[in-house]
Amino acid sequence: MLDFTLSEEQEMIRDMARNFARKEILPKAEHYDRSDDYPWPIIKKAQKAGLISSNIPAEYGGPGLGVLEECIINEELAWACSGVQTAIMLNNLASWPILLAGNDDQKARYLPRLTEGGELAAYALTEPAAGSDVAGIRATAVRRGDEYILNGTKNWITNAPVSSFSVLFAKTDPEAKHRGISAFIVDHKWPGVTLSKPIPKMGQHAAWTGEIVLEDVRVPVENRLGEEGEGFLIAMKVFDRSRPPVSAAAVGVARRALDEALRYAQERYAFGKPIIAQQGISFMLADMAMNIEAARLLVYQAAWLVDNGRPNVKEAACAKAFAADMCMKVTTDAVQVFGGYGYSREYPVEKLMRDAKIYQIYEGTSQIQRVIIARELTR
Repeated sequence: MLDFTLSEEQEMIRDMARNFARKEILPKAEHYDRSDDYPWPIIKKAQKAGLISSNIPAEYGGPGLGVLEECIINEELAWACSGVQTAIMLNNLASWPILLAGNDDQKARYLPRLTEGGELAAYALTEPAAGSDVAGIRATAVRRGDEYILNGTKNWITNAPVSSFSVLFAKTDPEAKHRGISAFIVDHKWPGVTLSKPIPKMGQHAAWTGEIVLEDVRVPVENRLGEEGEGFLIAMKVFDRSRPPVSAAAVGVARRALDEALRYAQERYAFGKPIIAQQGISFMLADMAMNIEAARLLVYQAAWLVDNGRPNVKEAACAKAFAADMCMKVTTDAVQVFGGYGYSREYPVEKLMRDAKIYQIYEGTSQIQRVIIARELTR
């Protein structure tokens, strides 16, 4: 039996996130987009509201929500500003490797720092020469007694400039390709760790992205997640859980673009009538709505599967590719509906279009998602 109805608890979560987005994020979205400031005041309020670290269980100070609930939250927050939403939800991404592969001691030491301690963490996988090709990372971890010596550079790491620690992936066996990758919890106060300034970006200015440089960083063996060589598997399991929420954020951005375009199309007159009366415009809006609904259903399916312990690799890739491409198309069409005004920074659709592009790139490009889908079809 299929049921597309949210539970009472899920509706409450959605309404709370929606109210927070409209009251706390939307009025400040333009400021953070133009100033490039980090949204600390909003982050602190989100922590008090329980919107940060939502996947961490109650025993470590979090609400212990599922992936589907995270998707619901992400759509609402991204509707107001996807940059702020990304900054708020990054702790979830950093928590997943610890939740999936961490032992009791690691969970007890680090997860409360993200909940009760109010700290921010990062997920450090990407490198200057290794993005989609995870097996191509060059950071190394050499075992010396009870420690590992880490060297390398991580790039495009969201929240890196403001994070206290990261889950970081490095090669313990450089010759073993993806089987030689291991995962570590790295405290950013340790000697040899350098965090860069934020990297200027096209969109999502409120979410700071930077480098983590490792120079002979001594990491205790007890900070390794799982066994040596399990890093790639851990990263792939994280993607199964992180891609649906990222896709949900793309749905939120697209929904906002539709809202703005629909409002403008009813107010703007051309040839003696609102432009929504023109079939060329009304069909664009209809296509936006249709594809947003389809993307949300893909997102919910992928999230429901992993929450219920079922494989979702193909479904998560479908959701990510479709939602990302849809978001780019919808925001571009919204700019088109606004015409020349859409190209102006005085109207919100310009920002939405800039913010949308990253969804086709991070958490696996749209092309990589198609590689995954094709591979899964032949299994």
